[in-house]
Amino acid sequence: MPTLKYKMYIDGNLEESSSKDYFDVVNPATEQIIAKVPKGTKEDAKKAIDAARESFDRGVWAGKMPAERSQVLWKLADLVEQNADRLARLESVNVGKTIKYSRNSDLPFIIDNFRFFSGTARMLEGKSAAEYSGMGTSIIRREPLGVVASIVPWNYPLYIAVWKIAPALAAGNSLVVKPASLTPLTLLEFTKLAEKAGIPKGVFNVVTGSGEIMGEELTRNKKVDMVAFTGDTETGKKIMASASSTVKRVHLELGGKAPLVVLPDADIETVAQGAVVGGFWNTGQDCTAVTRVLVHEDKYEQVSKTMAQKAKQFRLGDPLNKNTDMGPLVSGKQRERVENFIQKGVEEGAKVLTGGKRPEKLKRGFYLEPTILKDTTQDMTVCMEEVFGPVIAVYSYSKLGEAIEQANSVDYGLAASVYGKDITACMKVANQLDFGTVWINEHGILVSEMPHGGFKQSGFGKDQSLYSFEEYTRIKHVYIDLTGQARKPWHYTVFGKK
Repeated sequence: MPTLKYKMYIDGNLEESSSKDYFDVVNPATEQIIAKVPKGTKEDAKKAIDAARESFDRGVWAGKMPAERSQVLWKLADLVEQNADRLARLESVNVGKTIKYSRNSDLPFIIDNFRFFSGTARMLEGKSAAEYSGMGTSIIRREPLGVVASIVPWNYPLYIAVWKIAPALAAGNSLVVKPASLTPLTLLEFTKLAEKAGIPKGVFNVVTGSGEIMGEELTRNKKVDMVAFTGDTETGKKIMASASSTVKRVHLELGGKAPLVVLPDADIETVAQGAVVGGFWNTGQDCTAVTRVLVHEDKYEQVSKTMAQKAKQFRLGDPLNKNTDMGPLVSGKQRERVENFIQKGVEEGAKVLTGGKRPEKLKRGFYLEPTILKDTTQDMTVCMEEVFGPVIAVYSYSKLGEAIEQANSVDYGLAASVYGKDITACMKVANQLDFGTVWINEHGILVSEMPHGGFKQSGFGKDQSLYSFEEYTRIKHVYIDLTGQARKPWHYTVFGKK
């Protein structure tokens, strides 16, 4: 694949960085440079913010009728669908995710998300008008916020970007989006489709560069009304602190440490299948991925053994091969990080049941075997901290209360699942799990109609659904006097006699 040279998209124009510097983007499966992308500066971020602010203040998008915005978003969905194969391939090459996952999971969801929010754009409504004071009518207006800065992670560059872009645009906001430096390519390609769909100049901007430099400006600039961020919890804390200087709204979807709780009556095959799929999709680089499997002691050995057998069957290799089940991690640094967690687990007493090594047959690329750790305990580092790689820790419990306590004992609260044949028992456990999403006999299903977001240090705010749409709006109360009197009945409390 030839090395491509990209530019940022600011105010409807393709722009180099003011520094004229570029950084390299690497294919994690080959370790080869595939693109050069502008190393944006603080001035570039300001330029994009100014363009978004001006477009919003002029009402070129926010001032359109909801039906007009809806039509543009629907057209954008059509354009993504027409270019799905090309975008999926580029995503696989840039991130390392398999083409079957990118083409048959990410892209269909992106298309559906735009179509969902295309319809939602026509539902920007407030509370029905009514009389509460006896002297006038109160109306609730739901309005766009203004300028939204979205900072996107490297594991789902276009998929998660759309989680922010679609509802924000549907509500009438203008945006500045910054992709991760490791994986900016599909979002830069997407700008062409956004322009072709009819999104006005300045409404949608994409800047690239260091999160420390660009992100600081996006979170502090007073012209930005909201920051929407998906990424690790420590960065989320910094963004929250930075945004506090201008008291702007913050939407955070942060780290996860998802447990899968196995009840005594659960089917072993169903559990093992759900665990390895839920733990190893996208090479485990997912904040909702299964990281801990808590199994009743009666089935601990059987579940561990079956999971290991399935893990060994994963086909690692070229992400563009339609038969590949798992690609590489996104970078050499990320692979080393995951390997350190595995080593730490072993030092603390865990046993590597399978995996834990770099595959011998794949000499190039940041590959790592899918790994099952046995004999783990909740206090181990690998069970408490987010690994973000293909590693699942399996441990046993004797009493259900113990399992629920262990599941909830981490700082995160994004996603969890429970497996068992007794649905009443499963529901009781789901109600006690302190996570924003709990699946029963499944792990990983997301739909546009249902919200996604976490509790505790997994952040706050929702992606997907009408709840997400509301995140990108503000509430205004408008009061209309119906008395027609200059002197209102209550004025005597301030001036004059009753």
